[in-house]
Amino acid sequence: MTDKSRGGYSIFEGTMADMTYPEVVEASRQGAVVLWGLGVIEQHGPHLPLATDVYLPYALLRETRDLLGARNIPSIVMPLFYWGVNFVTASFPATFQVRPEIVLELMVDLIKNLRKDGFKQLFCLSGHGDALHNKTMLAAIRRGAAEAPINAHLVCTPPFVNRLKLDPAFDPDDPIVLEVAEASHATPYLDIHAGEIETSGMLGLFPDVVRQDIMRALKPTNYSIEDLNEWRRGGEWAQRKTPHGYFGDPAASDPDKGKAVIAKQAELIADAIASKVRAGV
Repeated sequence: MTDKSRGGYSIFEGTMADMTYPEVVEASRQGAVVLWGLGVIEQHGPHLPLATDVYLPYALLRETRDLLGARNIPSIVMPLFYWGVNFVTASFPATFQVRPEIVLELMVDLIKNLRKDGFKQLFCLSGHGDALHNKTMLAAIRRGAAEAPINAHLVCTPPFVNRLKLDPAFDPDDPIVLEVAEASHATPYLDIHAGEIETSGMLGLFPDVVRQDIMRALKPTNYSIEDLNEWRRGGEWAQRKTPHGYFGDPAASDPDKGKAVIAKQAELIADAIASKVRAGV
């Protein structure tokens, strides 16, 4: 894997934001596909930074870009979108709330800008599991794709597809949804938010922003599906269920496992994108 921390932890590094406009024009001329991460700024327990859901899709898409290049498919990483929708953790301090309608309109405008610059294919990856967030992302991508127009997809692993299915209007055969297998490691505890899996990824790729001394002292939540359903009600239910803001076992995190999961997930995403590009859909 490439070193995601080279030059610091700037999430602009390796994206369009650090390119000049002639370089972006050349990428468009070469038929590059656009990779776009969709995250949020929200609390991630006492041990992870608020931008965890931005850092991890950033790392995934940087790696995906490199893998696509090895498959002779040029791609470009769009600066990550991080003012997304928070519902479950909205009542916690330092979790920013943005109205879904505002998020949708902004995303549509940004997608139209890509088409203005000649890009024809867009693959989006959500870094945040909140059902309302992903419903909003899908709606924005669908509308942006139609109005730009541009060929766009929301790349989803099965857990994210399951969040979308909570919306009765969701079509499981929606062509905008590109489902890929999930690369993860098994955990003895239900691991949902700021637990072993997310903390392993952050430890492996961005260790300097993990409060490791705090992490090691955290006890596992050891919650059931019933606890998860209560937590997902948000507000006072989420704060009562997870008063310290994590759902899982952060202390069990392993940086090597975290790096391995990111590498494997990027490979699965690159394969799925390459199939779509080569099929012309």
